Amino acid sequence: MAPSESHSERPPRPGRRKGRRSGSRPGSRGTGRPSRSGPGSLVGTEYEVEVGPVAHGGFCVARHEGRVVFVRHALPGERVRVRVTEGRPADRFLRADAVEVLDASPDRVVPPCPYAGPGRCGGCDWQHATLDAQRELKAAVLVEQLRRLAGLDRQPVVEAVPGATDGSGWRTRVRFAVDPTGRAGLRRHRSHDVEPLDACLIAAPAVNTSGVLSAAWPRGAEIAVTVPAAGTGDVVVSPVADQRVVETVDGREFSVPADGFWQVHPAAATVLTRAVTEALAPRPGETLLDLYAGSGLFAGMLAPSVAPGPVVAVESDAAAVAAARDNLADVPGARVIEAGVDAALLAEVGPADLVVLDPPRTGAGREVVDGVAALAPRRIAYVACDPAALARDLAYFAERGYALVGLRAFDLFPHTHHLEAVATLEPTAEQVT
Repeated sequence: MAPSESHSERPPRPGRRKGRRSGSRPGSRGTGRPSRSGPGSLVGTEYEVEVGPVAHGGFCVARHEGRVVFVRHALPGERVRVRVTEGRPADRFLRADAVEVLDASPDRVVPPCPYAGPGRCGGCDWQHATLDAQRELKAAVLVEQLRRLAGLDRQPVVEAVPGATDGSGWRTRVRFAVDPTGRAGLRRHRSHDVEPLDACLIAAPAVNTSGVLSAAWPRGAEIAVTVPAAGTGDVVVSPVADQRVVETVDGREFSVPADGFWQVHPAAATVLTRAVTEALAPRPGETLLDLYAGSGLFAGMLAPSVAPGPVVAVESDAAAVAAARDNLADVPGARVIEAGVDAALLAEVGPADLVVLDPPRTGAGREVVDGVAALAPRRIAYVACDPAALARDLAYFAERGYALVGLRAFDLFPHTHHLEAVATLEPTAEQVT
């Protein structure tokens, strides 16, 4: 794969709730976009460009007559013909799809899904690249974000995880949209239009065989399908009331709301809890604080390692809090606080030896970082699904005297631009409290 260089051009991107990002949203929408059409629109105009480095968001950076063009369906180093999908002559950047490859990268492959490609389903970003190349692209984005936003020079490797060798069948929670004819599918990239599907390459087999894609639905409906990622129970087609699925992680069971947040790759919960445990190196008797705790995954998995130390979980979603209380009922002295993390840090949480935080895609933010640092933990494990938010928060932690001492990244979302990372932080001599 052609090497990626550092760059600063990128379009605005909205933050999204982590659970929606990880397979439960119906498609791709955005804000801060250039104009799609209207007087002077360049939509449909074609250019020949040399493709530059990968950018955060599933596209690459090219230039045409000095203007930045964000190109999907291309790879670094390629020469392609692009068709503009958004933009006017006065816009500072354009969006475009590569519609013809004139000089292909050696990492290019034929997309395995018939619905992938320009103007089609927006659920995947990199089906036209080998899985090894996809992981290199994701690593390049993480490297660039860390360098640009946190001033850190790291060379993380995005690790493969157990699963199908072709990157298929991992998405256990999918939210389908319905087109005007009543067919279910996924939205096209940055569009409300629906691409009807007979099957989704990255969806778990039980999602595709659930009957949702062959049934007729009310126009405009959204249909959520949930399959236990690594546990037992029936396929759940939402909306349903108060129905849960049971997930199993290294032998421990967790009851999780069917429409709540849970990692969608079957290996994710195990991979991440093991990485967090390694990062924190918990000791008996220590106090553990689990922020953005969801249904209590990290609190439940780490509790035996800190016993008899106290375990505190903080979560704002009421259904997740109820599940977490059930899941931690066997942990002596475990406390689940229903509150926003920022409010809890100010009012309800005392000193902690270890902190694990798994924030939404927008990250923790300065106020939460300040609150965590004020607790003076000896180690922090930050689980991140967005490289830019992670890098920004690492810079905030550095201001409060916490240094990055470990970083792992995992390819838990093959064929998309997403990754999951676990960062380990420790206080420095200059810690500010």
